[in-house]
Amino acid sequence: MKPAGERSTGRMRAVVFGSAGQVGWELRRSLAPVAEVIAVSRSECDLESASIVRDLLRTLKPEVIVNAAAYTLVDQAERELLAAMKLNRDAVAVLAEEACKIGSLLVHYSTDYVFDGTKGVPYTEDDTPSPLSAYGRTKLEGEQACIGSGCQYLVLRTSWVYSARGRNFLRTVLKLAAERDSLSIVDDQFGAPTWARSIADCTAHAIMQSRGELHNGCFKSAIVHLTSSGSTSWFGFANAAIECAKRLGLLPVSRVAQIRSIPTSDYPTAARRPLYSVLDCDRLMRRFGLRIPEWEIGLHLCMEELASGLQK
Repeated sequence: MKPAGERSTGRMRAVVFGSAGQVGWELRRSLAPVAEVIAVSRSECDLESASIVRDLLRTLKPEVIVNAAAYTLVDQAERELLAAMKLNRDAVAVLAEEACKIGSLLVHYSTDYVFDGTKGVPYTEDDTPSPLSAYGRTKLEGEQACIGSGCQYLVLRTSWVYSARGRNFLRTVLKLAAERDSLSIVDDQFGAPTWARSIADCTAHAIMQSRGELHNGCFKSAIVHLTSSGSTSWFGFANAAIECAKRLGLLPVSRVAQIRSIPTSDYPTAARRPLYSVLDCDRLMRRFGLRIPEWEIGLHLCMEELASGLQK
């Protein structure tokens, strides 16, 4: 993190919280051409300390605050509700309040898990949330904190985030596939796997357009769905990842003789997941002219990065 004083009149200043996470790491690259990026990791700023956060933002006076930090341990959140609330709700409330006071745009990420998965067709931003888990509830409360603060905000809901680094479903599946002769993967939960780099690139574009709207006095705060196109199950995602890994030489062709699809009932977890949490991203196109390609394309690009070793 680089300290700074008064906001300049030239290059936009953007503070990115959660900069060591999947999306946060990619944001540093995506925003670098258009902004002075001040990356803030957990070790540099404890988001659970309101006074530290307030002092930091009042010193830096950024035009944009991007919150890519979150408590994302879905099952653990059922046991550690207080910890999830502190990061997913209370910290967001502080960021939103400070954004309002210093006139910053707040960009905050939320999740498909704010929905219960019973609709059966893609959820729009106007559908009523009904989270099934503590994680989903605390993320919804974070959204509500943004809306209630009076700040200028973009809440970007995404889903099934993965990347070539960090802890995520893709990397876990590839690790298990290298160690086991068979895998059992849930095949009745459907969503849109979304590459962290696609999220970051779209975010950078949305920020630049929003900056122009703010300068012209026509910006409107909004919740916007931001996921890959198409959908699949966890089984479909795992199967595609393993096949791609074999083509790229990341796994021996002979590995994983059997990938077995199982229902959610055969894989009980502490937190309930929505069975269908595909998000309708039409607003993303209408508002920003953006569309993330089909999830298979993002997966292939991410796997090529893994194969090249660039993630290290």
